[in-house]
Amino acid sequence: MKLTNYTKSFRALWIGEIISEFGGAAGGIVNGLLLYELTGSKEWMGALWLVYFLPSLILQGISSPFLNHVIKEKMLKNIQLIRSAAYLLPLIGYLSGTEFGTIAGLVALQCMLGLLQPIYASLSFSLLPDLCEEKELVSANSLLDGTLRLMSFIAPGVTSLLLLVSPLHVIYGLSSFLFLLSFFSLSRIPQTSKPRVPTWSKKFWWSELRAGYSTFFHYPQLLRLTLLSSTVQFAVGATLVLNVPFIRAELNGEAWEYAIFAGAFPVGYALGMILLTKIPKNPKTMYVGLIGGGFSFVLLYVVPSIPLAWGCELLGGLLFPLFNAQSAAIFQTEAPRERLSQLSSVRLLYLRITMPLGILFASSSFLEISTRLSYLIIGMIIVLAGLYFFIHTSVRKESVVLNGNVRRTS
Repeated sequence: MKLTNYTKSFRALWIGEIISEFGGAAGGIVNGLLLYELTGSKEWMGALWLVYFLPSLILQGISSPFLNHVIKEKMLKNIQLIRSAAYLLPLIGYLSGTEFGTIAGLVALQCMLGLLQPIYASLSFSLLPDLCEEKELVSANSLLDGTLRLMSFIAPGVTSLLLLVSPLHVIYGLSSFLFLLSFFSLSRIPQTSKPRVPTWSKKFWWSELRAGYSTFFHYPQLLRLTLLSSTVQFAVGATLVLNVPFIRAELNGEAWEYAIFAGAFPVGYALGMILLTKIPKNPKTMYVGLIGGGFSFVLLYVVPSIPLAWGCELLGGLLFPLFNAQSAAIFQTEAPRERLSQLSSVRLLYLRITMPLGILFASSSFLEISTRLSYLIIGMIIVLAGLYFFIHTSVRKESVVLNGNVRRTS
């Protein structure tokens, strides 16, 4: 589907997301480089990510009731404005001329990004059905997801080129400017959500929190799709640990060969976004995408060469969008609209928790699992789960058809 076929509001969201993804990816690269330049410590690198993840997960677990009662368009704009200001903190710390000031700016930036990201992601996810017709949701999700992943692939290369001609700290100014541009793009989205101003109290908040989680578990399909997406995120977390040793040690590859391996998945994902516009959108193609994507991990267990490993990553990127975009659209369609923001936050919480679990699984020395066997395990988890629900959905559909035939012939 052509971009011009979407509403102006969706295009404004899409442009804002692309700009902020590029700015965030560029900023993330210089965060690690600057901190390592100052400390030379892996422990500090780990601490910086903990500062991002831990407050983020805690806030996401308790803040979901509030998301039902905010003006989504206004909140998204405000978050981009705060992010724009936050990216100036390490720059200010650097200009102070002290190591403490620079590190304090980095820590403050990571903490603010960690707190804001889950709120932004939940609200933008829940806003999409307001900006698109229901029949456009699958392609809209695919377009957003695919282009954001492409930006995550392009941004590191462009940032590396910029670092050849500009000092490290200047990139923070660029990231700040890009988030400001994203703010102006999102400002073009008209306000459609109506504010609800309840009387907040501890009792009301607790009641809303329980109601949100209870509603989530009363929709089995939403829970099922979230759990399936969580298996994919578990695999993504594991590959953050596995990919480098697989190419560099297992297959004796060079750094440039790893770079191609890392880039094959987002390139495949962009191609999968195009493929999704050419095929039927139904549960069968959705589960085929999940099963095929999981099988690409299984293949890494046996591939003997680096070019074949590139092909596996490209295949995974090609197939996973068939599941991700369709499952997201089903969630947005079937979740109660008045609680979509809250349920989106609960969904995202599941996805974000399983990613660190994947990292822990792949990096745990006491398990004594080889890199190849780890790929096999995470691949089979996805494949078996996908096969089960593919068969379950097919049998259930056949049963419905048979029952319908019985009623018509009786």
